[in-house]
Amino acid sequence: MRQVLEDASGALLALEVDPATDADAEIARAAGLVVVREVLQLRRPLPLDRVSGIRSRPFVAGSDEQAFLRVNNLAFAWHPDQSNLSLAELTARMAEPWFSPEGFLLHEDHGTVNGFCWTKIHPATDDGPAIGEIYVIGVDPSAHGRGLGTEMVLAGLDHLASRTIGVAMLHVEADNHAALAIYDRLGFHRHSSHQWWAIPGSPVPSARTAASTTDTETTP
Repeated sequence: MRQVLEDASGALLALEVDPATDADAEIARAAGLVVVREVLQLRRPLPLDRVSGIRSRPFVAGSDEQAFLRVNNLAFAWHPDQSNLSLAELTARMAEPWFSPEGFLLHEDHGTVNGFCWTKIHPATDDGPAIGEIYVIGVDPSAHGRGLGTEMVLAGLDHLASRTIGVAMLHVEADNHAALAIYDRLGFHRHSSHQWWAIPGSPVPSARTAASTTDTETTP
């Protein structure tokens, strides 16, 4: 995917590209642009040599929407795509053909949802086998520091492996160093980069309003 914004004279004002290459960076820098957002795609083979040590359960449609939205909107208050998610937006995602409640895992503490891991399976194509995705994972900020984020990722990977998926992927902001450290420990490696280049001082773009979209961020 490649999108270019130019002024009337043909001068480059913005560039969005996925997967990004060194050649793209050279063109953008020559135009005086800077990276205003970068989302990395990470991958690793399945299964892992460890499993989640917590108990999780599948999402129940018609019952868990508000509990999920509460945690999501606390965990992603800072995020350009995932913040302030509405019930209508959640309902639209659940109507997508890939949605499976069995792959939408919730963790509860004394009956209150405080973490989730939503997975997605990309079917096999002529170019390769099916790939499992950690679509979005979040933890209530009040539960940070307990390792719950790591355990939720493991729960999602366990689920994908149980579906005989051999490769897992996820997307993460390139400056989310805490999440990157967790994924590094779990054996993920960089596969590609989705970059947005713009004039210095430009606002961080959101895939919600952009012509193109990116899968959602992960916040352990």
